[in-house]
Amino acid sequence: MQMAREKAKILRDKHTRAEREILRKTRERLDEVFRQKQEKEARKVAFKEKVLTSVNKLGGPCKLPSDVEKLLSGCPKSKQLELIKNEIRYLQHILGIRDKKLFFGKKDVETLAGDLKLVLSLSVQSDSRISEDTMEPSTNDDTATAPAYSNIIISASAETENESTCINTISDHKRKTKDLEGPAHKKQKTCANIDDTNNSFDKFSFMKQGTWVAVAYENDYFIGELVDFWRIGSSSLSDDMEFAEFIKSPTVDGVILRKSFCKPVEGTLCITGHHLILSSRTDHKEELWLLHSNVDSVEKKLSGSGGMLTVRCKNFTYIQLEIPQAEDCLNVASSLEQLSHIDDISLQYPFFYRPMFDILEDGWQAFLPENEFNRFKECSDEWRLSYVNKEYGVCPSYPHAVVVPRLIDDETLVRVASFRHHSRFPVLSYFHRDTKAVMMRAGQPMIGQSNRRCKEDEKLVNAVLGIGKRGYIVDTRSQSVAKMAQTKGGGYEPEAHYPQWRRIHQSIERRHAFHDSLIKMIEACNDSSSTMDKWLSKLESSNWMTHIKDILSCACVVAQCIDKEGASVLVHGSEGFDTTLLVSSIVQLILDQDCRTISGFEALVEREWLQAGHPFSDRCGKSAFAITKSRQESPVIVLFIDCVWQIWQQFPCSFEFNEDFLKMLFEHAYSSQFGTFLCNNEKERKERCLAKRTVSLWSYMNRPEVLENHLNSMYDPNPQVIWPSVASQSLTLWTGLYQQSLVDPGKQQEAWGEIKKIREHDKYLRAQVAKLRRQLASLEREALTAGVVIPCGLDVEVVGKE
Repeated sequence: MQMAREKAKILRDKHTRAEREILRKTRERLDEVFRQKQEKEARKVAFKEKVLTSVNKLGGPCKLPSDVEKLLSGCPKSKQLELIKNEIRYLQHILGIRDKKLFFGKKDVETLAGDLKLVLSLSVQSDSRISEDTMEPSTNDDTATAPAYSNIIISASAETENESTCINTISDHKRKTKDLEGPAHKKQKTCANIDDTNNSFDKFSFMKQGTWVAVAYENDYFIGELVDFWRIGSSSLSDDMEFAEFIKSPTVDGVILRKSFCKPVEGTLCITGHHLILSSRTDHKEELWLLHSNVDSVEKKLSGSGGMLTVRCKNFTYIQLEIPQAEDCLNVASSLEQLSHIDDISLQYPFFYRPMFDILEDGWQAFLPENEFNRFKECSDEWRLSYVNKEYGVCPSYPHAVVVPRLIDDETLVRVASFRHHSRFPVLSYFHRDTKAVMMRAGQPMIGQSNRRCKEDEKLVNAVLGIGKRGYIVDTRSQSVAKMAQTKGGGYEPEAHYPQWRRIHQSIERRHAFHDSLIKMIEACNDSSSTMDKWLSKLESSNWMTHIKDILSCACVVAQCIDKEGASVLVHGSEGFDTTLLVSSIVQLILDQDCRTISGFEALVEREWLQAGHPFSDRCGKSAFAITKSRQESPVIVLFIDCVWQIWQQFPCSFEFNEDFLKMLFEHAYSSQFGTFLCNNEKERKERCLAKRTVSLWSYMNRPEVLENHLNSMYDPNPQVIWPSVASQSLTLWTGLYQQSLVDPGKQQEAWGEIKKIREHDKYLRAQVAKLRRQLASLEREALTAGVVIPCGLDVEVVGKE
């Protein structure tokens, strides 16, 4: 920990030195620009007043100088607009702003690309005038007057259908030139950003994502270097200075973006501390906004004076960037490789991300162990919440609270922890309401070659069994692997010491094999030149589908023991981090309909993966395209989500969520703006203060407008146990995830759209039927009251008498 702190301090010092050097060069450039612009001061004053007052007329009433008013009144409207554009272009020119497209696009202000009205209004204080006196900033704190351009209020309004959003960018008039050395200016050097409105360095209120905005800075002469039209998005304002030494070419013009199923887009490429951004600066164009943490590998290929970059992402997609200059191509590739390998977790994007949505529910507090335990009140007589691990001293990978048998005290738990691998003593994972059977999970017992024994462990395990009851210990390793582990200090529960338990070895490959299988499977998926037989052979040799079959088979065995036999089960492998959690979570998905809802599935992921200590930081460092990999890396979470999808596609009406929900969870596990999947366990998350410094993924996903996109149109709650088939013909390759760049999802999305329409129409018709039935019943009652009709029973009676 001390070494990490020292490394962080060294890195901060390097950043500080780099920042000072940049600021020194910037001040020198400012002085040079100041001298050059003194000669053009008179023309600059004239055009400033003319442009600002002219554009202000578009934004609202204002007192215009008579000459400008006459100038505008003597022109048709179309020419007025062109005149204003020309004046703004000239203002850009004399201020040294590089030639960029204006806000207006190619259409007039009123339509602005057909679907967005944008009115740009620039005004200065009524008593502000550019003169030689105001060009030099004052050094008096109380009376400091920024250059006239710093007094510009840039505002815009957007109206899309019923939405109306406004921005007001007000520059701070009292900040002195010397403040350029401080953190305020450091943050101003990058583009305005929608996610950083909470920063106090200036008063900003930004428009929604997807709108162009211009920003004015403190010093008049920074406009020539820094003002630009940026697309509002989700990049941190302090990105560039944090990672300045890694960004060799911050912007590159004339870059062509190529993505699957999209037309090529030419635009400006920008590299910030956390994002790779490409914008064509035109409406209705596909753009790029890619987190560096999502980059798995970068391949560069130089040809002639330019080059091509192929960026492969951790979500199994890829993009291509055609860069006109070879030097820029190499610089961008180098920057991406370095920025995607930042080891310091505190420099990752979740610590910089600021949400623009209202947090209706704090995801960090949504699924606490206390809340989850309250759901199983039926077992509260036999089980209890223990806080023996409150300080994480007993088991660093367990949460602060665990559910254990009520008869077992905390001292016994400490002794049991010393007997289990990674101190992962048996804890409750699932309670089956119907059979009252339970499922526990743990690490392997450390019996070693000396057949070490722990009576406290035997007492804890036996405490879950009633009188005359038997249970099953399901080991996710083969018997030979379990015995080999015994030679290294591990092992399994001897039947002589656990006579009430029957041991079953349900073999699943160790996590080390999963990564190689994923690489081979993705290679097969991207191979479009092989014959069908060869392709199937490559897919089979990857063993990826075999892993899925083994996991589902093991989970079905455990579920059968609990549901059919009413027997309790203890699940473990070796460490208890990986295959153990795979099985325990799939079992609950099979048995419990609540886990098949969105909220229930989120709780399952939180309880069985995040709180249970699956080391996401270690396992999800790289994906299938990385050239190098760590020994700890393994796509265990990918296997879990794939297994869920296999069950989902066999029982499409039993799940509240759709396929996109699963894909989004997978993507956020590997790269995210949220802090949910950071770190390896709850202890590390507490040490990093993630709950205070980052936003939870559940806070975002549980918003109604987001949930709407992840609801399954065919959902019909199914309280029954669902038994997935593990036959080869029942398990299929998830092309929607692994072949996103090859298989066009358009037709499938069309089909789901039609299904949604049909279900909505069906729901409407059912509601109409119910309404008509109520009306019919009401009319029948009125008819009976009025004597218009005779009740059926009375009618029969009268006929009989006749």
